[in-house]
Amino acid sequence: MEIKDNELLRQFEIITDTGLVSIEYSLQERKIFLTKFCENENSDEELHEEFIKNVLAIAEERKLKVVPTHLKIIKFFRKNRKYQEMLPPGIKI
Repeated sequence: MEIKDNELLRQFEIITDTGLVSIEYSLQERKIFLTKFCENENSDEELHEEFIKNVLAIAEERKLKVVPTHLKIIKFFRKNRKYQEMLPPGIKI
């Protein structure tokens, strides 16, 4: 999966057979706020989960704490407890 970090639009993007899927973000200090998950009408949940995992790997590589604010990403954190350590102190999901 090839993820493009579009810094101008502040979003991570992938191109699928059905179009563009993106996660919008905002950076503050050493935190990345994942604010919006934009998907096309054909929703492939496995692809979306893989995309979120790869975005979290990028955040981990950049040594950023992750603050999920979009419901789909919050649900991902609840379902995958191993990513809880990426949350900043005081934030529980």
